Amino acid sequence: MTVLVTGFEPFEGHAVNASWLAVQELVRTWRGPAIEAVRLPVSFRRAPGLLEEAVARTRPRAVVSVGEAGDADAVLVERVALNVADARIPDGDGDRPVDEPLVPGGPAAWFTALPLRACVDAAERAGVPARVSSSAGTYVCNAVFYRLATVLAGSDVPHGFVHVPRTPEQVAGTGRTGMAPGDAARGLAAVLEATLAR
Repeated sequence: MTVLVTGFEPFEGHAVNASWLAVQELVRTWRGPAIEAVRLPVSFRRAPGLLEEAVARTRPRAVVSVGEAGDADAVLVERVALNVADARIPDGDGDRPVDEPLVPGGPAAWFTALPLRACVDAAERAGVPARVSSSAGTYVCNAVFYRLATVLAGSDVPHGFVHVPRTPEQVAGTGRTGMAPGDAARGLAAVLEATLAR
């Protein structure tokens, strides 16, 4: 069976998205079961549906969606997806929802179906800084995580969301160090391995 991993296209004026660079490097170096990567647009309207189509098409053994966190200094394994869209900046389509439910009448939140502590411990053993994060925010990453959890609710398919830091080049001049895509990919591999082991 296939492992499904998703990342995002560039946004906010950046030439690259750290999540997609990490996912590409993960695919290149992965030595586990078959893996498929899908790049999603930074779009509240389009990204969740494309994710759902990928899940239906691949019938995956596990799913890890990956996003870029501009203020992160570690791989963040997200605990909760919230039923809200509240955008600080417009998405790739120019949409900027404010305090809107993703699914009117839907659950207020979904918890991850990844083994949080095992994932973080595995990444740290691989030499990659990692920690549990309590919220995936309220931007497109969260919208994708919420749809993923909705689609796979009640299934035995482990699934969740991970944020990776921006690359050193992306954060040059900001005082942050960022994380090289190879290191982020090593952290993602550890997360997948810990997930599949459960």
